[in-house]
Amino acid sequence: MGAIVTLELPDDSPVLALPWIITFGPLDEDEDWEPVVCGPYERAHALSLAETVVADEELMAVVEPVLPHTSVEQIQAEIASAQLLAQEAEDEAVEDEEIEAFLDDHDHEEDEYDEGEEVEATAPPTPEEIRAGFARIAAKLTSA
Repeated sequence: MGAIVTLELPDDSPVLALPWIITFGPLDEDEDWEPVVCGPYERAHALSLAETVVADEELMAVVEPVLPHTSVEQIQAEIASAQLLAQEAEDEAVEDEEIEAFLDDHDHEEDEYDEGEEVEATAPPTPEEIRAGFARIAAKLTSA
């Protein structure tokens, strides 16, 4: 009964070919323990492992790509981009709160929100499949 957070990408996105990591953490905000980061994996393996681990646990898994930047400038540009996206998301959240407050003030019925799909375990990749994935990731990182 856990949750998985990941990027929704088009089938032809070059990001799909990057190595991916999984960060496992508590689903309940009241729990306080250090997240566990695993990887790198190929995306399909990361998703399958995350699904298997959180299926019967109260855990959250964040599956995200590892960006193999090779310069400080590339890393700084990525940080600036992430900060800009976060600011835009915050601006949208404030706007959403203002709309909700307006609707609440005008006796609008509260909508029901979908709490997400239940996560079902899939067959995880075998250790051999994961090692083969590591080899493919290493080849991509060293040939780029």
